[in-house]
Amino acid sequence: MGSTALAPAPDATVGLTVFIEGRRRLFGIAYRILGSPAEAEDVVQEVWLRWQLCDRTNVREPMAYLATATTRAAINVLQSARVRHETSIEPLLESPLTASDDPAADVEREEALERATYLMMERLTPAERAAFVLRVGFDYPYTHIATVIDTTETAARQLVSRARKHLAVARERVVDRSAHQRLFRAFRNAARDGDARGLELVLAQASGCA
Repeated sequence: MGSTALAPAPDATVGLTVFIEGRRRLFGIAYRILGSPAEAEDVVQEVWLRWQLCDRTNVREPMAYLATATTRAAINVLQSARVRHETSIEPLLESPLTASDDPAADVEREEALERATYLMMERLTPAERAAFVLRVGFDYPYTHIATVIDTTETAARQLVSRARKHLAVARERVVDRSAHQRLFRAFRNAARDGDARGLELVLAQASGCA
């Protein structure tokens, strides 16, 4: 009885070479999806582990496989991050941005705040955003919020309530990057300095009240 020859195991060196040669491209894919170098690097490392464990004898186009795996992993991270941000925006806005003894933690929290302000711009109208930020972030009385955005106290309360509901719904608007950076910097500066007048102006301008 003849024996069937088994296919030789793939050369680990070849697999490593393919990954190294395509690593920059994979990082670029992850970075374009996530917008964060650190998260993109984590995705590339995850794909590397998958690449080591997969049966490469069935992979006809290694780079296509790696690119697809990177795209899917980055999207999973993005979706997971959105869920985390939706549930953590209020505590994040309520906590002052004071410097701590852990610079890495400070950077991570600032990045989280930047993403949170972006999410608010995606899902809230300018008036909802203004009312929500001033109420949750700085504990403004509704009468003061009403003055800032030129509305009534009752309407300000309704705006905050609607904002909470809309943040839990996957409803996205096109976000102007420069407008997002203005909001993020204004909130960060107000939280650090304790003076929210600059933030009030940014929010009022966005709401058409200044």
